[in-house]
Amino acid sequence: MSNRISPSAALDVSSPSLFKPQSFDDPIKAVEALTELYERNTTFLIEHFKELAQGAPITSRYRAFYPQVSIETTSFGHIDTRLSYGHVTAPGIYTTTITRPSLFRHYLKEQLGHLTRNHNVPVVVSESTTPIPLHFAFGEGAHVEASASAFVDVPMRDLFDTPDLNTTDDEIANGEYIPPPGEPSPLAPFTAQRIDYSLARLSHYTATGAQHFQNFVLFTNYQFYIDEFCAWARKLMADGGDGYTCFVEPGNIVTHAGSSTPETDATLSRLPQMPAYHLKKKGHAGITMINIGVGPSNAKTITDHVAVLRPHAWLMLGHCAGLRNSQRLGDYVLAHAYMREDHVLDDDLPVWVPIPALAEVQVALEAAVAEITGYEGFELKRIMRTGTVGTIDNRNWELRDQRGPVKRLSQARAIALDMESATIAANGFRFRVPYGTLLCVSDKPLHGELKLPGMATAFYRTQVNQHLQIGIRAVQKLAAMPPETLHSRKLRSFFETAFQ
Repeated sequence: MSNRISPSAALDVSSPSLFKPQSFDDPIKAVEALTELYERNTTFLIEHFKELAQGAPITSRYRAFYPQVSIETTSFGHIDTRLSYGHVTAPGIYTTTITRPSLFRHYLKEQLGHLTRNHNVPVVVSESTTPIPLHFAFGEGAHVEASASAFVDVPMRDLFDTPDLNTTDDEIANGEYIPPPGEPSPLAPFTAQRIDYSLARLSHYTATGAQHFQNFVLFTNYQFYIDEFCAWARKLMADGGDGYTCFVEPGNIVTHAGSSTPETDATLSRLPQMPAYHLKKKGHAGITMINIGVGPSNAKTITDHVAVLRPHAWLMLGHCAGLRNSQRLGDYVLAHAYMREDHVLDDDLPVWVPIPALAEVQVALEAAVAEITGYEGFELKRIMRTGTVGTIDNRNWELRDQRGPVKRLSQARAIALDMESATIAANGFRFRVPYGTLLCVSDKPLHGELKLPGMATAFYRTQVNQHLQIGIRAVQKLAAMPPETLHSRKLRSFFETAFQ
């Protein structure tokens, strides 16, 4: 006799016991409470799922909620406006749902600490009204569907909450969200379910867990750069790490400082779409490098998801077409403006929105070029130009009538063309993540200089290592800055969330 019920039968909802809201003046204790509540509620869902998958009778629908954190202030008191985050702009109630508090522990302690100090009010930890989808309760990398065959009588979504894309969006980050009358204002740029969605996607695209991502991210569009990064990181590990604790490769394969071999012999049968490599340092202060492949769609996809981890900066290192006859193959281009013809962000960030260069990032990149190449001052102009980078979505633009694009590029004072940089910079602007671009001229299609096979091999051999070392040196300089300095007020709009 079946232990299931009729698909049409109504089910009562079973949830963990009610959680009484708690106030905290200490951000550490607030994060501990968030962690305890989150672990309790996700464990509730996971255990009931496992019981049903093993044949237990269906008696209820199971639901648990994300924790949330809130503050209420009644003052327009003027706070330290040198800081671009950590405060609210007007009296009211502000709240956000929280996921994976253990993963975001350091971030949450910092953000809540700023709020309690700046406004002299406690933070309140409570249960939200947003259900935790079963898939997200398991965390990224879980294969809930693997046991779905146990639910033949009743669809799984009738028993557990599943991801709801109708309420998973970027309205807050895009500056489009308006709270309904009487509802709290958002405290953070991303909701818990939006974060969980991206954590799952990151695992899928990069084959590494979210816990390995570092606060300083290098994007590239060539595997050559990844090969050089891996060789450098492995040697660094073998030599003791120099402050870095371990190196993580796709498949979560870890090599610890002081070792020349990974802790496991496991290898991936194939690389993921956008493999990520992490040179870790305490406090997530290390370097993550991702091969995003070619094109603005990939660039938007990966930055949409990395953004929820709230990195301190991301930089693009890649190749470009030099547009000026005075440029030579191997010269560097430091983008100080972007001509956006990639179109993938048109619905989220209109093309009339300017994408400013960020002084802190520009200075770090230029200083890194000088240090690694040995050129200084006016001599630096021999190998590097600063100017507008155009980003397009047509890799074979040269095959079309060139009069239109060449005229626009000339009017924009463009000096280089690629397919990713403006997208990465624009999404950095949209998500308040400091950004920058340093490209290397690999061909000059307007001037008849296309790489032949032998030329390409020699070019990559001589230039990639130097370019990579410049990028590494730049992020090391950025990592030495206080976050309060790096997170510029230029990226903040009129009405911002308090969380960075």
